[in-house]
Parts: sequence; structure tokens; C-alpha cells
Amino acid sequence: MLHPSYTDLMKTINGEVEEGDTPVVNSRYSIVLATAKRARQLIAGEEPFVDAKGKKPLSIAVEEFSKGYVTIEPEEEKEESAALEDQTV
Repeated sequence: MLHPSYTDLMKTINGEVEEGDTPVVNSRYSIVLATAKRARQLIAGEEPFVDAKGKKPLSIAVEEFSKGYVTIEPEEEKEESAALEDQTV
């Protein structure tokens, strides 16, 4: 069983979203994708933001999300930052 639960992770990730705004994460699927991506980054050699002794990459990724060390950017922000990068080239 995953600890913290998907529901708890969704609350943490969407915690900074103001009332009435679209939540960053709408489904468990989004959390699964994000934690899997972060786990792959850890496997590739990125440094973890939490104590990683004896833990698997996915467990580390879940802990990082639950503690707020890693966040998920809404799609709008990704598109805007990509557009800004294209303009500066």
C-alpha cells in the first residue's frame, strides 16, 4: 500500500491552488505519471531531496512529493515557459 495515499498526495500538490482555480492534479493517473517521472530521474542519477537510505526510487519520489520538495507544474505554465524560451533564442 502506498503511504501517503493518493488522496493525501493530491491534497498536498493542490494545496497552493486558490479556491476557484483549476487544480494542478485532477486524478490519480497524474500522480502516477509524475512520481514515475521523478523516480526515473533518481535512477538516472539526480540527487534526492530526502533521506534515501534503503529506499526504492519510487518511494523516494512519493516522499518528495508529499513533503513538497518536488511539485507538478500546470500545463499552462509549461507552455508559457516554453514560449518564453523560444522567444529568447
